[in-house]
Amino acid sequence: MLRRDLLKSTVASVAGALALAPAGGAEGSSELEAIAAELTKELYASDGLALPIPSTPTVSDLAKGRDRTLVLGAGGEYYLGWYCGFFHGLYDHGLDMNAMSEMVVGTSAGSYMGSSLTSGHFLRLRSEFKFFGHFPSLFAKLTPLSSSNPSQQRAMKLSAAAKDGEISTRQTIGRAALAADNRVNGGAVSPRLIWMLTGDSRTDWPVAKIYTSAVDCYTGERLIVSQVAARKNGISLARGAAASSSLPGVIGPTLLGQRYGMDGGICSNAAHVDVVAGSKRAIVITITDGLTPPLYTGVPHRHADNIRQVEATGTKVLWIIANPPTDISLLDPRQIQPALHSGYERAKTEAPKIKAFWA
Repeated sequence: MLRRDLLKSTVASVAGALALAPAGGAEGSSELEAIAAELTKELYASDGLALPIPSTPTVSDLAKGRDRTLVLGAGGEYYLGWYCGFFHGLYDHGLDMNAMSEMVVGTSAGSYMGSSLTSGHFLRLRSEFKFFGHFPSLFAKLTPLSSSNPSQQRAMKLSAAAKDGEISTRQTIGRAALAADNRVNGGAVSPRLIWMLTGDSRTDWPVAKIYTSAVDCYTGERLIVSQVAARKNGISLARGAAASSSLPGVIGPTLLGQRYGMDGGICSNAAHVDVVAGSKRAIVITITDGLTPPLYTGVPHRHADNIRQVEATGTKVLWIIANPPTDISLLDPRQIQPALHSGYERAKTEAPKIKAFWA
């Protein structure tokens, strides 16, 4: 009975899609595209993960009524090390950024940082990164990125060649990511690495204030995983962070409900600052201005424009840019130790500004 009902439902859906399909020379192709569009719409209609990127200043429903919000952008191993040093430095200057933030939006390295920060595992992560700073070869064994095969190289080259962040561009990169043989790098992010970076081996999304970003490899849609959407789709906080860090051709993609997600940085609004638009005050931390090296994708990251749109909704923004050396590799574990030091030293400068901003 179940199989018969499924077949009847599928036939009805296909018939509806065919009714929408245009007639013409490429009739077969057009009909199939219409069927695919209809089935995709049905599949994702109620998962609550897709959040379109607004083209004009728009108040986010997720940020309404919030005061202090925090946005953490992407940047590989280097930036995660920098974050560890930076937030440790802020902590030593009397700033507990978890306690002071009502909402945290994390992308890629920022998703791991935000997850560990909000779930109470930050100091453990900081200690582990200090250890790996002294022994980067051990971290390299957890993230073996030194070799790549032709299908991986295709995904990486497409990402590097991207000139815009349109949905069609994201689809092209995403489908190459899906087709990449990432077995040399462990396929999906390994459970031991996820646990180490988030400190969370649970299957739930325990903290409501953390939101992670990703991009749907098939549709190109921007995905924002909240606690509500995570519980609806059976997504753990660790998996949300892993998807946000699934760099095309390097690792992943990672399954989010019924969607395969890739790195949230493969997007025009790479820090996803629009998600906090409408909050009273937002601190946005990015590795660069988005256009200055080092970069890990060719998709332009116009952080300044994105922030201006957020400010146009009435949100006051304090933007902090890490500005690492332009000639480093963001994925090189040997950069962890200098990143820790740089982040910690930077906290001395930024702590008074943050105190004044959030006073």
